[in-house]
Amino acid sequence: MSAPVPHAKGNYRWEDPPDEEKYSACVHCGLCLESCPTYLETGHEQQSPRGRVHLIKSVAEGKLSISAGFENPVFTCLDCRACETACPSGVQVGSLIEAARGQIRKAIPLTGWKAFLHSFFLRGVFPHPSRLHVLGKLMKVYQKSGLQSFLRKTGLLNLLPRHLREMERVLPAVSDPVMKTRPEVIPAEGSARGRVALLAGCVMDVMFGEINAATIRVLTRNGYDVVVPRGQRCCGALHIHAGDREQGKALARQNIDAFLAADVESVVVNAAGCGCALKEYPELLHNDPEYHDKAVRFAEKVEDISQFLVARGYQKPRGRVEARVAYHDACHLAHGQGVRSEPRQLLREIPGVEWIEMELADRCCGSAGIYNLTNPEMAGKILDEKMKAVPDQIDLLAMGNPGCMLQLMMGARKHGRTAAIVHTVQLLDWSYEREARQAAGQSEAEKGE
Repeated sequence: MSAPVPHAKGNYRWEDPPDEEKYSACVHCGLCLESCPTYLETGHEQQSPRGRVHLIKSVAEGKLSISAGFENPVFTCLDCRACETACPSGVQVGSLIEAARGQIRKAIPLTGWKAFLHSFFLRGVFPHPSRLHVLGKLMKVYQKSGLQSFLRKTGLLNLLPRHLREMERVLPAVSDPVMKTRPEVIPAEGSARGRVALLAGCVMDVMFGEINAATIRVLTRNGYDVVVPRGQRCCGALHIHAGDREQGKALARQNIDAFLAADVESVVVNAAGCGCALKEYPELLHNDPEYHDKAVRFAEKVEDISQFLVARGYQKPRGRVEARVAYHDACHLAHGQGVRSEPRQLLREIPGVEWIEMELADRCCGSAGIYNLTNPEMAGKILDEKMKAVPDQIDLLAMGNPGCMLQLMMGARKHGRTAAIVHTVQLLDWSYEREARQAAGQSEAEKGE
C-alpha cells in the first residue's frame, strides 16, 4: 500500500489508494495520446493518460500534494478507457483515475451547491428505487400534463444553463419501469433453457424503461426465465466516477447479495457503464474480506445482453427492419469490457438492415456518466467531434448505453441529423415483433380459407 499522502489538512491513510503496480507499468511511450479525447482537444500533457498517471504516481510518492492542480486533470478525464485499448503495457488507467478520485474527495470534499446536488441525487435518490420511481412519475407528469410544452413555448427554459436546455429538449418519453410493472420472475416462452437475472439499472429503468422491457422480451423469446431481483440497486458507477467510493461499495454489496440469492446462471446488463462497474466489483472490494470472494463469483456471471446472446446462440431474427444502420461503440462496452463484435453481429443479421460501418465508432461521445453535466463545455466539444464521424445517410444509430443515447440525441438535434438513436436490443426486438405479427397474419389468413 502506498504511503500516506501529504496534504494541507494532514496526512491520510487511504483504504484503497492507486495501485503502485498499475502506475509503475506506464513507460510514458505516448501511444495513448492520440486515443485521448481531452488531450486531442487541449494538447496539454496533464490532460493526457500518461500525464495523469505521472501525477498520480507523484502524489503517491509524496512529491505532490492533493490540490486543485491535481484535482482538475483527474476529474477532467472521461474515464473512457480508450487509452487502455491503445496501451502496449496494459496500464489500467481507469482504475487509477477512480482510486485517485476517491483520494481527492476525502482530501477536498465538495462544498456549496455541488455538495448539495451530490448529496441529493447520488446519495438521496439513486440508491433508492422507490425514490427513483417517484422521480420517473414526476417526469411523466411534466411531459404529459402540458407543463413541458408550456415552459418550452414561453421560453422559461431559457433560464436554465445551455447544456441543461439541450438535454431537456431530447428527453425521451418516460415509460413505466420494469421494477414496478413486471413480476420478479418472468417465464420463458415455451420450454426454459436457462434462468438469468436482469440489472434494471437506475437511468435505464426510469428514462428508458421500454429498453428494459425489450430486453426481457428478447430473453424470454430465446427461452430464458428472467429474474428482476427486487433487492437490486443502482450499480454505483456514477458514485465511483464521482469519487464517492464509500457509497459505491455499499451499493456493490447490496447488488452482490441480491443477485447471488437469485440463483441464476448469468446477470444480463444492457447498459455499458453498469456492466463495466459490475465486472469490476472485485477490484472495488479488494480490501473487503467478507465480500471480495463473493464479488468475484458475482462478476463472473455478468454479461452484456449482446455478449450473452451471441455466446449461447439465439433465434435468428426474421422480421424485416428496413433501415440504414450504423453503430456507436459505448466506451465502457468496447474499451471497458472488450465487447465489439457481438452487437454488430446482432444488427447485421436482422433482415432489411443496410449496415454502414462508422469511422471512429469507438471514440467517446462525451457523455461519460454525468460528465456532460459536470464538464459541459468539454463534453460539448467532444460531442461535436463525434458527430463529424456519424454518417449523414443513416436512418438509425444504434448503441448499448443510455448515457450515450442521451448525448447523441443532443448531438443529432444540434447538428440537424435525422437519424433516430436506438439501443441495439430494440432493433432485435422489433425484428422479432414483426416476425410474430407476420406469422399471426398468416395464421388468420389460413383460418379464413
